[in-house]
Parts: sequence; structure tokens; C-alpha cells
Amino acid sequence: MKADYLALGALLAAIVFLGILAYLGKKKVDFGLRTIIALAFGLILGIVFEGHTDYVQPIGTIYANIISAFVVPLLFFSVISGITNLENVGKLKTIGLKSIGLLISTTFIASTITLLVSLPLGIGKGAAITLPADYKAREIPKVSQVIIDLFPRNFFEQASTNTVVPVILFALLIGIAVVMLSTKDPQGVKPFKRFVDSVSEVNNTAISYIIEFTPYAVLALIANAVSSNGPDKLLPLLPVLAVAYLLCFLQTFGVNGILIGTMAKLNPIRFFQHIWPAQVIAFTTQSSIGTIPATDKCLRKAGVSENISSLVVPLGSNIGMPGCAGIWPTLLAVFAIHGLKMEYSALQYVLLVLITTLVSIGTVGVPGTATITATAVFAAAGLPIEIIVLLAPISSIVDMARTATNVSAAATTALIIAKSEKELDLKKYNEIHGET
Repeated sequence: MKADYLALGALLAAIVFLGILAYLGKKKVDFGLRTIIALAFGLILGIVFEGHTDYVQPIGTIYANIISAFVVPLLFFSVISGITNLENVGKLKTIGLKSIGLLISTTFIASTITLLVSLPLGIGKGAAITLPADYKAREIPKVSQVIIDLFPRNFFEQASTNTVVPVILFALLIGIAVVMLSTKDPQGVKPFKRFVDSVSEVNNTAISYIIEFTPYAVLALIANAVSSNGPDKLLPLLPVLAVAYLLCFLQTFGVNGILIGTMAKLNPIRFFQHIWPAQVIAFTTQSSIGTIPATDKCLRKAGVSENISSLVVPLGSNIGMPGCAGIWPTLLAVFAIHGLKMEYSALQYVLLVLITTLVSIGTVGVPGTATITATAVFAAAGLPIEIIVLLAPISSIVDMARTATNVSAAATTALIIAKSEKELDLKKYNEIHGET
């Protein structure tokens, strides 16, 4: 077999670039900046060694495979943990159900708006994406079979194939059962709840480590994409960035403003004035969970009771999250469908929105969440996971807007629930405090 010296050269160059990225990581250079630098390195490799990046590509493929392996356990235990934290049936039936319903609805709205905006704009058209030779797209089954497959059948079989929707429904049933039992035998279910919370924390920690390798995967996959397609075919990435920010703006201020005005009968401008500090923190830290204390403080200053805020805000960091779980996966799916020139019917787009909405139930509000949710959606819809990583450099930039959108949705939900439960101090709400 004749040696491909250019491919070996590409590998050596990639090793040098990976070393630089590792050095920057040790120097605590910002993750987003390292990912953008990785994008630049990938572009250089792809252009210089066009058609000779076969030895570099596996780095990105391995990353995609590993992160895919964590989808089911992460969603499964996150859903159970989120439901069991409601503590009792009373909360589950009142505040809990209202909150979950509204949080999920915001994701549904976000996903729907994303389709309505991105489809007419033709996001992804002209990308001419080339997938690995061994990739095989899944066939879309009949509608009746799709409905049947949404429900649990064989947990381990469905989990092994990343069939996430029935896994989520299965987890929901277990979570509700635990809440029901906790009122009868709290000590009996306590070990199980501790186990679930512990496994969920371990999964989150493992994922945080894996996400740290994103820049290396970006370098490899971008290099291969440019090498296979040419840099000119990657120009559609920039419109994706612009549209993502537009959608986050519409969701954060447009949708939330309408919900507050119609459902809570309150002035939405007052809400945004109160919540602005939390939005800024979310934008800069890119962590919904890390913003919980600030969100809670802002809501209490806005007159939301501690009872509502302490329950809904953490819940909103695990369920819903329209930015990471609604806008981004749907936008990527449209990009993939157009870029791969796939034929998608109106019904299939409806199913895509429903899948995205269900996946949002098990979201975890840490940096890298959008990658997990997009992976889950792509796995359920039969789309190639490699495309998610190809857009990772843009994802790191969009994540600032996505996180602010997530936090705004959780705060909006808390405000609406507080008003409906008569646990909102209107005098405080109509006052604007100078300090944050």
C-alpha cells in the first residue's frame, strides 16, 4: 500500500495544533476563544492538505461517538432527578405541573419559531455537506409506527440505539412514581433519590470533562470538512450565527414579553428591568445553573415569593431551556436537512418539533448543554451527529445568547406562576431598584 505522505503531514501538523490548544487550555484561555482558534487551525489544515485529512478525521469522529454514548444516561437520570425534586404530590399537581407545562411550552414555541424563520431563509442551502462514507441515513417510518415508537417497549434495546423519546417517557413515569411513593414512605424512596441524584451529578461531571475536548474535535472535523468540501462551502455557517442570535432575541424579549402581558397581565418592560442583571450574568458565564442565585435574587426583588422562585428557577435549569433545547437543535436540523438535500415533509417537521420538545425535559443547565440536546434530537431524527460538531465554533458564540434566553424563560415562568398563585408582591414588581 502506497503511503500518503500528505496525509501524514496533515497528521503531524494537527498534532502541533493540538499541542498549542492543550497549552492554551493549561493557561486557562477562555473555552470559546480556544474553540474559535481550533476553527482557524482546522481551516488551515483543510486548505493546505485538501483531500488528505483521513488520519485527522478520527479525532472528531471518536469525540462524536463518546458524547453520543452519554445521551441516554444523562437524559434518563436528569429527568428522574428533576421530577423527584418536586418532593410531594401537592407540588407536583399545582406549582410543579404549571411550571413544567409552561417551561416545555416555551421550548415548543422556540422550536416552532425557528422553523418558521429558518425554512424560508433556506438555512444550510449551498453547504453541500459531505458525510463520512459509512454514514447511512435512517428511513422515516409510517406515521402509525412513529407514534408506537414514541412509547417505551424494551428499555435496554431502545437505550442502546439512542431512541431517546421512549427513554424520556420511561424516566417520567419512574419520577412520578417516586414522588407518589415519597408521600407514603419517604424513607423508603430516599436511597433511590440519593442514587439518582448521585448518578446525575457523576454524568454531569463526566460530560463537563468531555465537552472540554470540543476544540480538538472541532479542529479535526473542520479540517476534514474543508478538505472534503472546500472552504467556500462552509460560508453558510455565518448566516446560522446571525439567525441564531435573531431567534434568541425574538424568544427572549418577544415571546416572553407576550406571555407576561397576556398570561400575567403585567408590564413586561418592568420584568426585563428586574431580570437584566441575571441576563447579563447568564450571557457572560454561559451557565443557567450558575445563574440560579442571581435569577432568584432578581425575582425576589421583583416581588416573586421565595416559595415560587426556589422551586421554579432550578426547575427551569433542567426542563425547557428554549435556547439550548429549542432554537439550537432545530436550527441545526434545518441546516443538516438543507445541506444534505434531504426531502422532509410537513409532518416530519412537526415530529421534529415534538422530539425537540420532549428532549428539552431532560436538559441540564451547564455549558455544553446545547451539544447534548442537539445530539439527542439528531439521534432521534436520524441526522448525522458530525454536523453538530462542525458548527461547534459558532455554538460557543451563540451559547451566550442561548443561556440568556434559557434564564429569561425560567424567570418568566416563575413570574407567571407567582401571579397565578397570588404569590407576587405587585408593589415590589412596579418598583425598580438601582442595586443588583
